[in-house]
Amino acid sequence: MPTFKIAIVGAGPAGYFTAQAFQNAQTEERTFAIDMIERLPTPWGLVRSGVAPDHPKIKTVSKVFEKIAKVPNFRLFANVELGKDVSLKDLRDQYDAVVLSTGASKGRKLGIPGEELANSLSAADFVPWYNAHPDYVNTEVDLSSDTAVVIGAGNVAMDVARMLAIDPIELGQTDVAEHALVKLKQSKIRTVIINGRRGPEHAAFTSPELRELPKLKKTNVWMSKADIEAAISRTGDLPEKDVKNNLDAMLLIAEREATNHERTIHFHFLSTPKEIKGNGRVEEVVFTINKVEYGKVIPTKETFTIKTGLVITAIGYDAVEYPGITIENGRINNIAGHIEHNVYTTGWAKRGPTGVIGTNKSDSSDVVDLIIEDLKEPKVSEGITALLKSGHDVIDQLAWEKINASEVISGELVGKPRVKEVDWKRLISLGRS
Repeated sequence: MPTFKIAIVGAGPAGYFTAQAFQNAQTEERTFAIDMIERLPTPWGLVRSGVAPDHPKIKTVSKVFEKIAKVPNFRLFANVELGKDVSLKDLRDQYDAVVLSTGASKGRKLGIPGEELANSLSAADFVPWYNAHPDYVNTEVDLSSDTAVVIGAGNVAMDVARMLAIDPIELGQTDVAEHALVKLKQSKIRTVIINGRRGPEHAAFTSPELRELPKLKKTNVWMSKADIEAAISRTGDLPEKDVKNNLDAMLLIAEREATNHERTIHFHFLSTPKEIKGNGRVEEVVFTINKVEYGKVIPTKETFTIKTGLVITAIGYDAVEYPGITIENGRINNIAGHIEHNVYTTGWAKRGPTGVIGTNKSDSSDVVDLIIEDLKEPKVSEGITALLKSGHDVIDQLAWEKINASEVISGELVGKPRVKEVDWKRLISLGRS
């Protein structure tokens, strides 16, 4: 029975669902030996370093990942970096198929004056900072102003706004990074304004996220009822299901009885940032007011200004470049997941930063079907063990389980799901213990 060697680069949702699709495709005629390669010492990708700490239910998908990892044909090689420890060419030579599930971690830029001022951040830096990603522990975040501006109209923008506007007491029993919790407790921010370029009907929020907002115990959530009603009018009698669900959820927020808490999330639609101003650091943002005509968003000549000391942009992500691949429109250049020869891609690296975690399941399955069609005779090779230098500190599944257990035990002592370790060397040490 032929066994094909598969290398999956990236241990996030796309990588695990790709591994699962290969496991499900095994037959009496063919089997697969799957090696998952991850740059960080810890797997799970955005489930660990992207999902907001106050949304623990979303993180339970990690139980699925652990089940996939227990199948005998699966091996984890964490703390192994593509382009540094192994090359794409070497992986291509050693494996029957290489799947790049490397995600998209580079924050897109606004391209406006003042974007490089101090305290103008990307969500691509802020989110991993509060989620204990070891590369972002030292991200400079100044929370000393009373107002923060979040630019973007998707779930990441909403997560960022919520983390800035939530009472830190509500984060006490979560796995938020300890260094971030200390700063959030000292935060002076009391108003967070989410600015979207288009109207409410075009926002990329999902309705479950919107419906969660009013459950914040100590934060006001404000939307203009007139804005939502105008958007409902523009969508007509037969809006798309997702649009209708979003607008229904927004209308509930706009119509609910006003609360009188110290902290507020304020939604502001039809506004495009024109310039960020300040003397060495952010002091205000100038916006152009937009209008909707015949379904199109058109800028007007009117502007308004928001005084703020912090701007966080959440306008999308691009895949990171590395030797051997081409990035086009923020994603790896591919056709239906095929890059070239025996190299493929899944997840955000393939399609760009769209969809929720579950989207990766069907997406990965489609690409695996394509790979299986292309497979011929299996290679005779050693795989990644032939490529790594002697003495390289690999975090395998057993080592990761030691890290995981240590974090969970530390969490149990203080009433949290886990206390994440943020130091790279300490993570490797825990894996060795």
